[in-house]
Amino acid sequence: MTDGDRLSTQGGERLRDQANGAVTMVHSTSPESTRNAPAADQHKRKGAPARRQRLFEASTSSAPALEAKNPSLSPEPTTVHENTSRPPVRYIAPRVPEPGPLAEVYRTFLQEWERTRILPQNPVYRPDFDLASLSLDALSTADEVYNRELSWLDFNWRVLREAFDPRTPLLERLKFIAITSSNLDEFFSKRVGGLKRQKAAGMANLTLEGWAPDVQLALIARAVREMVTIESACLHEDILPQLAEHGIRLVNYDELDTAERKRLQEYFLHEVYPILTPLAVDPGHPFPFISNLSLSLGIVLIDPSTGERQFARVKVPPTRPRWVPLQHPMHFLPLEQLIVAHLDTLFRGMEIVAAFPFRVTRNADLARNEEEADDLLDMISEELRERRFAPVVRLEVDANAPPEILPLLQSQLHLENDDVYFVHGLLRRPDLFTLAEINLPHLKYEPYTPTVPSRLVGISSKGRTGELFRAIRQGDLMVHHPYHSFQSTTQLFVEAAARDPQVLAIKQTIYRTSDNSPIVAALIDAAGRGKQVAVLVEVKARFDEAKNVEWARKLEEAGCHVAYGLVGLKTHCKMSLAIREEEDGLRAYFHIGTGNYNAKTASTYTDLGLLSCNPEIAADLMDLFNYLTGYSYQVDYRKLLVAPVNMRQRVLELIDQEIAHALAGREGRIIAKMNGLEDSSIVRKLYEASQAGVSIDLIVRGNCRLRPGLPGISENIRVISIIGRYLEHSRIFYFANNGTPLYYISSADWMRRNLSSRIETAVPIEDPRLQEYLHMILHSSLNDYRHAWELLPDGRYRQRQPSVGSNALEAGGVQNYLMQHTRMTSTLLG
Repeated sequence: MTDGDRLSTQGGERLRDQANGAVTMVHSTSPESTRNAPAADQHKRKGAPARRQRLFEASTSSAPALEAKNPSLSPEPTTVHENTSRPPVRYIAPRVPEPGPLAEVYRTFLQEWERTRILPQNPVYRPDFDLASLSLDALSTADEVYNRELSWLDFNWRVLREAFDPRTPLLERLKFIAITSSNLDEFFSKRVGGLKRQKAAGMANLTLEGWAPDVQLALIARAVREMVTIESACLHEDILPQLAEHGIRLVNYDELDTAERKRLQEYFLHEVYPILTPLAVDPGHPFPFISNLSLSLGIVLIDPSTGERQFARVKVPPTRPRWVPLQHPMHFLPLEQLIVAHLDTLFRGMEIVAAFPFRVTRNADLARNEEEADDLLDMISEELRERRFAPVVRLEVDANAPPEILPLLQSQLHLENDDVYFVHGLLRRPDLFTLAEINLPHLKYEPYTPTVPSRLVGISSKGRTGELFRAIRQGDLMVHHPYHSFQSTTQLFVEAAARDPQVLAIKQTIYRTSDNSPIVAALIDAAGRGKQVAVLVEVKARFDEAKNVEWARKLEEAGCHVAYGLVGLKTHCKMSLAIREEEDGLRAYFHIGTGNYNAKTASTYTDLGLLSCNPEIAADLMDLFNYLTGYSYQVDYRKLLVAPVNMRQRVLELIDQEIAHALAGREGRIIAKMNGLEDSSIVRKLYEASQAGVSIDLIVRGNCRLRPGLPGISENIRVISIIGRYLEHSRIFYFANNGTPLYYISSADWMRRNLSSRIETAVPIEDPRLQEYLHMILHSSLNDYRHAWELLPDGRYRQRQPSVGSNALEAGGVQNYLMQHTRMTSTLLG
């Protein structure tokens, strides 16, 4: 059954067309706005003579009246404004759909899911040849085996699964809808934006084995259309109806009684109307600038004096709550509906024919030449200004939008057919995060309170700060977020270093940190106390550039020595170093980890950190900081693996060691946990290891180039992906090493960008107690049958299912297991 066959006729022909990748649009010849044009085309349009035309002339010959086109799009007559003196106007308005339009789509999808437990169900590309027939080089590089963009979309399918999994609490399922949608926003901004830029530059091939950007963009469009359709069906056919059974409702305006409408009218007139700006489109009013990811209303109007249809845009203000509270404490009205219900206050004397929401995504992947930049901070600031006006890469439109308006939008935003996505129901779904915060504990995960390793219990940065450093001197400590409190471990280390009178200097990297960051506050405090503070703030961290530029300036103003990063490299390593004067001389204490110094994400990402005063690792960190802030370039490190210096080569050597052990008849064993596996040289080496008899388990949350289970090539490799309550973010590498195991925790994935284009670290964990804990994490993850997915040889994923009689770990998953055993692990680690 094809995607199109599965779509319900109630969803309309347009949804069927989009699933088949067959959306057809006519380009309008109306004047183009330079603000929405690709940068390379803008100079051609400046000063071009305006030509008066009818806005809809490109489609009026083929498009009948809206009501005749699709009668189901016209709701019952609705009064636009309660106090207007003219008769009510009939119009098409955005609505929260009632269950039904996508019911058959969703039912068919779930039936197939229950039968196979495989996603995606309908891959847009599957190799039509035997992968095992390829050479190792081809297996490790070819697009026909792995495409990064499609692999990422497969990961987002696994995230979406949490939204339609009945085992997930209902409000958490709503949150996973928001996560899936937010992920797509970033995917289009970065990944699709990059392909668009490559295409505009005239590159025929972007990837190693010849897939042109056009080919990838077409496959992405097909894959995303099905994903968005199922996301919409899950939201409107499943989650929202179930929430209504618990009293939580998104209400349509035409369901409100007179008293509620009057109350909302007062709210609109005093809190919303003053910040609305209607923007007309005609020869005297150019097509307005549409800001990235904003929600807009497209308005179709008729001028009674001429009978001509006109178009206008109204931005739904992000400074007002998207979900307007009603008298019932858990009933809400979408803000766009409130605005539409009062459009006559904005367009007096005009007849309102239709109002529909739409949304654009702009390219965040802008080319920049760091080599030519005089100042990285100025370069980033300029890029942020350019990004605001970057070309549009995606247009999301309500599935019920009037068809004759689409050529206008497509032309003015300079979009191709595959760039337009028709969405059934609510747009801008990341706003559902706020709705998911409703305080109904029985519809959420059971609350979890992070604990503190026993050796750190009772230590405060505001008390006797020396106690923390004495605790670290007793032996290495490992912290594991979110199971351990960020505030009482990682944050405690930086704050104690800032306040301890014996600490002379602090060196710190910042890649992403939280708003009102306690880490930055501690560094500013340290500078104020006269300590030498050096901070590497990576101003090139995507989507955090503006925040990091602001932090860099505040740190400089406080007297910190600030570096902005290295030309051509992103500083992605996570390390904090404190130099303390003690009775026997200077001693270096440090924290080095897998995750950002971010108090917010530490509660939702799983990450590991090492607190230690190991002198060899500390010496490596000092050398690395000297490289980051000065001109010292270290090529050899005592303990650390550092990218791009030696990490890739050392990982390849460690795999080779396991190959040698296996060929000699000894056990060869590798377990690695990471976010992505894409580096072709490491993938090829893992294939070689499997052929030599090395047993390999890979826990890879997202992209994975390697294909397990191929006869004669990768039978000894198993790959799983874990998607659950927390985002799996820690990286752990284990090599059996003939009975003397080697463990590392790392900031780096085994991806080309991490190993070649970023400053990354992997630190050895040598304390047997901490090795035991890492062993427990790895083996618990491999025995997860609640949230784990197995990668199949063809690139699809099958979700594991616990069997009857499964133990608590298998049935509940590794994350639940670690929460239940935090007290034990805290004792082990402290």
